[in-house]
Amino acid sequence: MRSSASSLVSAAVAAALLAWVGYPLLRDAVLQPEASDALRGRERAQELGCLGCHGPGGRGGVGNPGSRRETIPGFTGSTLMMYVHDEDEIRQYILDGRPDRLADDADYEAEMKAQAIRMPAYRDVLAPGDLELLLAYVRQVSGMIEPKTEPAKAGAEVAARMGCFGCHGALGMGGVGNPGSLKGYIPGFTGDDFRELVRDDAELREWILKGRLARVDGHWIGGRFAEGQLIQMPAYEKRLSAEEVEALIAFVRWISSGEMAKEKAS
Repeated sequence: MRSSASSLVSAAVAAALLAWVGYPLLRDAVLQPEASDALRGRERAQELGCLGCHGPGGRGGVGNPGSRRETIPGFTGSTLMMYVHDEDEIRQYILDGRPDRLADDADYEAEMKAQAIRMPAYRDVLAPGDLELLLAYVRQVSGMIEPKTEPAKAGAEVAARMGCFGCHGALGMGGVGNPGSLKGYIPGFTGDDFRELVRDDAELREWILKGRLARVDGHWIGGRFAEGQLIQMPAYEKRLSAEEVEALIAFVRWISSGEMAKEKAS
């Protein structure tokens, strides 16, 4: 009898352990995690070694003796715009290690020879589609694209000030891990995840103000994961004015509607 009871306990423990270990695989198979082009581009950049030189998240700071600034430039802020004029030149850097306009520039070639680390040419190693994924990533983290009209432009400033990109990724690209959440990550501002969690502007406003959504909290599955996830959405109702909230909504909608993807880098 004791042996039987002990076996049942052992079986229950084993089943619980198997469920715990296997949950991420089961979750990914059933819930179909999604990734924006920018996020997939970041993953390819990591796999191709780009972030080993351009720094974590493309923020730069890796030393390069002999170069003008003694470091390898990052993709963020205004740094990238010191080296490239437009999106085509980003493609050229990725494919050939330098822009076409400098192909026969003797001064540029001498400068490159003087530095220890040179940009490699990836033309022969990229898989189909890689180039545009990498471009999408660089676009999104570089600051080369931004809303051209108000109030979305003001909303971008609010989002940066409130720390939105720290959790939702650069320009809402998503992909930041969140243990205990339904899909294991914090959603971005595009795709099916966003459309499921934000059905209209009223729900987006509720997320911003309350940090929660009553519709999700009241769901028998969604509510449990919303309560159990490690990183919780902050409530900004005491930190933002009504005008700032509306600007933030306009900015998020600029991204989620696909308008951001149509903007040319400037």
